[in-house]
Amino acid sequence: MAANEQPAKPVLQKPPGFRDTNASGGKPIPRPPAVRKAPLPASFQPRRRQKSLTRICCCIFFLIFLLLVILVILAAGFFYIWFDPRLPAFHLQSFKISSLNVTSKLDGTYLNAATVARVEVRNPNSKLKYLYGETNVDITLGGDESTPLGSKILPGFVQNKLNTTSLKIETSMKNELIQDEVGSRLKSGFRSKELVVNVRVKTKVGVDVEGLESGMLGVDVFCGGITLKDIDGGDMPKCGIRTLKWININ
Repeated sequence: MAANEQPAKPVLQKPPGFRDTNASGGKPIPRPPAVRKAPLPASFQPRRRQKSLTRICCCIFFLIFLLLVILVILAAGFFYIWFDPRLPAFHLQSFKISSLNVTSKLDGTYLNAATVARVEVRNPNSKLKYLYGETNVDITLGGDESTPLGSKILPGFVQNKLNTTSLKIETSMKNELIQDEVGSRLKSGFRSKELVVNVRVKTKVGVDVEGLESGMLGVDVFCGGITLKDIDGGDMPKCGIRTLKWININ
């Protein structure tokens, strides 16, 4: 190397993104237009406002429902305390088999029978009337294998406060074909007074509260499990009441 020569300067590297303004005549290089993002579909838009309205509506509906439930409970409590409602009481007042004849013929065994029964219905309420619909009464004799002895349909009636009503039920059967062993059992039980008597009453009951009538509720009343001997001795059973799924024994 000559004495007058100087060492060459190292070439500086341009940093990333460096732009030479002199190359364009001193004018700034325009930037590329910004890329606009496409708007999101409506299904992806936030629904905060709709959700808040839905929550408010649900809260209002729940409060109204809760208020109605409280009002119904208060009304039922007031009704129970003020009127003190009690179910009607049924009682088998009397029962008599007027006639019972079992006849054996060549073509079978026939039954002829007549009964008279009275069922006492008492309204123990001093502020409520009872409304009774059409009443169907069935009379049977025997225990598990009972024999029908006729039925009777009674018209509906209104029972006033603290009133006692006696229902008269007359049934009869004529030339009813029965099995031979049933005829023998009926004749033997009738002579020994060991026949079991059953009276079943099916009706509908409503309530009249100061002129306001409620709907009818089905009631099934059973008076039975007593023999003719007990009846002759003056023993008359009280009747069980079945309504909906509850059983009340008076």
